Amino acid sequence: MIECVPNFSEGRDPAVIRQITDAVKSVEGVKLLHVDPGYAANRTVVTFVGEPEAVTEAAFRAAATAAQVIDMRQHHGTHPRIGATDVLPLIPLSGMTLDECAILARQLAQRMATEANIPCYCYEAAALRPQFRNLAVCRQGEYEALDRKLSTPELQPDFLPPVMAGKTEIPECVRRSGCSVVGAREFLVAVNFNLNTKDVAIAKAIAADVRQKGPEGRPYALPTVKAIGWYIDEYGIAQVSTNLTDINTTPLHVAFDVISRCAQEHGVRVTGTEIVGLIPQRVLTEAGDEAIRRMHLDELAPFVPEQRVLELLAAK
Repeated sequence: MIECVPNFSEGRDPAVIRQITDAVKSVEGVKLLHVDPGYAANRTVVTFVGEPEAVTEAAFRAAATAAQVIDMRQHHGTHPRIGATDVLPLIPLSGMTLDECAILARQLAQRMATEANIPCYCYEAAALRPQFRNLAVCRQGEYEALDRKLSTPELQPDFLPPVMAGKTEIPECVRRSGCSVVGAREFLVAVNFNLNTKDVAIAKAIAADVRQKGPEGRPYALPTVKAIGWYIDEYGIAQVSTNLTDINTTPLHVAFDVISRCAQEHGVRVTGTEIVGLIPQRVLTEAGDEAIRRMHLDELAPFVPEQRVLELLAAK
């Protein structure tokens, strides 16, 4: 079984989102788990699971639909994006390896280019060129750099649609859809940290302090964490938006603690968090285990959750 978590560049029009999710649901054997639209980002994260053949078919249908119903020439939002289907990762859940998902991702990217006229990069485990392993590199310049990317050989996507063959002008369907980034990766947690400020400059400064990529010697730098700062108009707050790409290396509760301390250094507070999409149960379990440690519940005697937590006892 595998999971697919495509991100579509539409978070405001329910009718458009519904057409994309209907495309997912049209494939037998696929279970749609979650739809997470964001108004300010103008972006929707969709999560579905199933056997590999069914999931890749659903992903193709969703991407092809998005290319028809989203016009990137009219798109504006706070989140970086490169196309109607901005990023489309396949994630192994059970009975599949990351390498097997990478093969499926490359096949999917080629099909999206050939049959839906969507230029596709391959990233993470599915990368065909080392420089495009990083999603941020694929997205560089965002949709607005479409002409430069498609006309510069070293910047071109891995798979170009046949409609572009021998053409010097970019076809209208490609201008409409933009490019997509298709790949395979392990599970990540996407979480936004709310700040008690509207100052996006502070959010960007915190993000620069905590993300893995950056100058060495930063005391708050978190391994395997990507971060940007932005302002969310619908909530009236600035946020530090993060991807925790390896929750074994940097669990959610560790990221929360470090980013909270970093925020204090900048004179603001983390007031809460916003989970984007779904998270594994163990993320909350680990946070609970950490809470037990920090509250010293076992100072006088061992604290065993299975013996002291009502729901765990009732489930036995």
